[in-house]
Amino acid sequence: MNELLSNLLKDHKDGPIFNCFGIWHILFMIIIFGSIIVTTLLLRKKEDDVRKKAINITISVVFGLYILDFFLMPLAYGSIDVEKLPFHICTVSCVLCFLSRHNKFFNKYKLQFAVIGLIGNIIYVIYPAGIGWYQITPYSYRVIQTLLYHGLMTLYGVLTLAYDDEELKWKNCYKELIVIVLLVLWALFGNFIYNSDLRIYNWFFVVQDPFYILPKDIACFIMPFVITITIFIGNILVYLSYFGIKKIIKLN
Repeated sequence: MNELLSNLLKDHKDGPIFNCFGIWHILFMIIIFGSIIVTTLLLRKKEDDVRKKAINITISVVFGLYILDFFLMPLAYGSIDVEKLPFHICTVSCVLCFLSRHNKFFNKYKLQFAVIGLIGNIIYVIYPAGIGWYQITPYSYRVIQTLLYHGLMTLYGVLTLAYDDEELKWKNCYKELIVIVLLVLWALFGNFIYNSDLRIYNWFFVVQDPFYILPKDIACFIMPFVITITIFIGNILVYLSYFGIKKIIKLN
C-alpha cells in the first residue's frame, strides 16, 4: 500500500511538463477562475444561510487539504517539506481564515484575513513558480494539490467579500496594513529560526529578492518594506475592484 501511494503521489516527469504560462497552466487558470465565477453566480440567489455554509465549507476543505498534505508529503516526496509551515502568506492566511471561523478573537479580523489571503493566493494561481521549477507533469500530486489549494483559497476570499455579513470600507483599510506588517514580522521570525547555511526558505520573500535584482547582503533590509508596500497595493486594488463591481451591479 505504501509503495502504491508513493508511486501515485510522487513527481511524474514522463509526459507533458507543467510550465508557468504554458498551455496546462492556462487550462488550470481557466478551470479555477471559471469555477469561482460560476460558484459565485450560483450562490447569488441563495439564502444567506446557504451562502455562509458554502463559505465555511470552503475554508474547512482548504484547511483539511493543508493538514492532509503534511501526512502525504512523506509518501510523495520522502519527507515533510518544512517550507509548508505557515510562514508564507498563502499558508498562514489559510490557518488564520480557518481560525477566524471558529474563534471569537480571530473572528474580529476574518475580513482582513480573507482579503490578504485572496491577494496572496490569486498571485500564486497566476504565477505558480513554486511548482513550475520542478518540471513535472500537470497530473502530478504536487501540481494538483497546490493549485487546488490556492484556487479554493481564492474562492474563499471572493465568497467572503461577496456574501459575508461584513463589507469593506475605505476607512478600515488600515486594518489590512496592520495584518500585513504582523505577517511580515511573523515571516521574519520563521526565517530567523529555520534558515541556515544549508537552506534559505525565504518565507514571504522577506529575506531575499525572489527575482534576484537586489544583492543578497542588502535584500534582507529592503524586502520587508517592499513586500509590505506591494501587498498593500494589492489590497487597494481589491478595494477598487470590490467597489467597482458593486457599482456595476447597482447600475444593472
